[in-house]
Amino acid sequence: ALTLFTMFEEHINKYPKNISKAVIEFAKQWRKDKYLRRLEALLGVMNLNESFILSGSGEVIRPDDGLIGIGSGGGYAIAAARALLLHSSLDAPSIAEVSIKLASDICVYTNDHISVEVIKSEK
Repeated sequence: ALTLFTMFEEHINKYPKNISKAVIEFAKQWRKDKYLRRLEALLGVMNLNESFILSGSGEVIRPDDGLIGIGSGGGYAIAAARALLLHSSLDAPSIAEVSIKLASDICVYTNDHISVEVIKSEK
């Protein structure tokens, strides 16, 4: 997974003001990579305005409401995030962390050992 973040960082630094372009170019690279395209993984990325889910098969998904959830507990995490957005003043990384921890209390397949990566692009 660290390789994916490193690859994505290269693209976000190349297109710092256009996350959509960075996401699409990253998805192309991931899909074309001989080894990584076989990786059954999903990657969620977002900035202040847009959110995306990317897969090794080249899929780029942009949700309507900007909230993303991945895996068996993803629906629970999205529900928790929606509630936290409406009823708390938490920042986005904190909402992500709390939502996943709440989902892990409900879904036995959701891990409660998480890390939230915040990548700051060069201006």
